[in-house]
Amino acid sequence: MDFILVLKFLLETFQREKISFALIGGFALQASGVTRTTRDIDLLILSENSQKIKDIMLRHGYKLIHESEDVLNFLSDKIELGRVDFLLAHRKYAIQMLKRAEEKEVIGKEFKIKVLRVEDQIGLKVQAGSNDPRRLHQDMADIEWLIKNNYPRLDIELLREYFRLFDRETELHKIIEEIRYVD
Repeated sequence: MDFILVLKFLLETFQREKISFALIGGFALQASGVTRTTRDIDLLILSENSQKIKDIMLRHGYKLIHESEDVLNFLSDKIELGRVDFLLAHRKYAIQMLKRAEEKEVIGKEFKIKVLRVEDQIGLKVQAGSNDPRRLHQDMADIEWLIKNNYPRLDIELLREYFRLFDRETELHKIIEEIRYVD
């Protein structure tokens, strides 16, 4: 996948169409200092823009491979266009995440794009690991890294809220205690 080509297309098109979005997934992690390979681009958009997104992506050669009230997944037959996934913000937490997103440089300094704040990336990972146990180990490793490397700047109350939503407060408490013990 040619990430530069696809991100340039998405950024220019969404700015022209006035579609608010933020990077999530692997690129958001990279913008927050987690080195991880990724095979796709993941974005958070308002659900009210889902039809616009479908029209844009289909018009540019992507196939819609999955659609639900929460996600749109697109794949192109052209290797350079790859896969692009959209998380649809329609619940209060995701809408607030999108509003809090901050511009960061990604792919070196190639692009300046809104990226979810670290707390919100953690919130999505708590949800993903709770919904799909196969992801739990990798998501927890990412969560621990994000918390340990951003601890002084984090909104701990927001993190507690995310963990509480999935009845996982003890995991957050354990990570925080390990940080305090090391310091």
